[in-house]
Amino acid sequence: MKIGVIPPYGMAAVEQPGFAGDFCRLCEDEGVESVWVVEHTVMCPDYNSRYPYHPSGRSPLTEHVVQPDPLLWLTWAAAHTETLRLATGVMILPQRNPLILAKELATLDLLSGGRLMAGFGVGWVREEAEALGSDFSTRGRRANECIEVMRELWREQETASYHGDFYDFDRVVSLPRPAQEGGVPLVIGGHSVAAARRAGRYGDGFFPLGVSMQRLAELRGVMEDAAREAGRDPEAVELSCGAMAGDRATLEAYASVGVDRVVVGCMVDNLDKARDLVADTLAALP
Repeated sequence: MKIGVIPPYGMAAVEQPGFAGDFCRLCEDEGVESVWVVEHTVMCPDYNSRYPYHPSGRSPLTEHVVQPDPLLWLTWAAAHTETLRLATGVMILPQRNPLILAKELATLDLLSGGRLMAGFGVGWVREEAEALGSDFSTRGRRANECIEVMRELWREQETASYHGDFYDFDRVVSLPRPAQEGGVPLVIGGHSVAAARRAGRYGDGFFPLGVSMQRLAELRGVMEDAAREAGRDPEAVELSCGAMAGDRATLEAYASVGVDRVVVGCMVDNLDKARDLVADTLAALP
């Protein structure tokens, strides 16, 4: 089982160049497989949307928590490491232009030597979407088209064309292409049936966020059915799950059902504590 780590947002200065570089080198040196960064372009202090991963309905990431742009932060991480995989966990896909995003992801993947994984969700904050001029009500359908657009641009072909409900272009070229054969691996995050279906239909990975073991089994079944319906091999969709650092019982439970990767939050305020947290988590692997 592979271990991914989320930087200590709100606890340490993740936005500062020295800390960011040192943190990523620490993860690489200690045997962490990947670092996962979050995204909110803007925070809306007075939001009415319900955060789906806590009973209070409020996100632990308040407007005071610094959240650097995920791709720029990962570019810095790539320059300070050699083997650490770089992941977004997750970007809000329908709030981005897929042609621009395809270029950004391909460039970062090439510069990092093929180490990028792009984790995507559709977002839960209506107020953020509206501030960005994005239609919250169509976010799922637009996310699907975004994935199709990027995959079309990354194909080994002379030109790319796409004609959908939200994106429409004919005979364009986007270079460079990603270093990884087939393009940047796409990890679909979310806790809904729609997310599971999207993962089965499109994803190289599925990251069901904040769900129980029973719900995990249900969503995995939905994902596998959707993959088969799309003519894809469900076994090829990598499964990632979140856990508390050092939680041996949860790690063992995940291992028993074939989870491929566990992503833990590194909620500490300095690098020494981060090293201890990583060591405790790796030691707890079954």
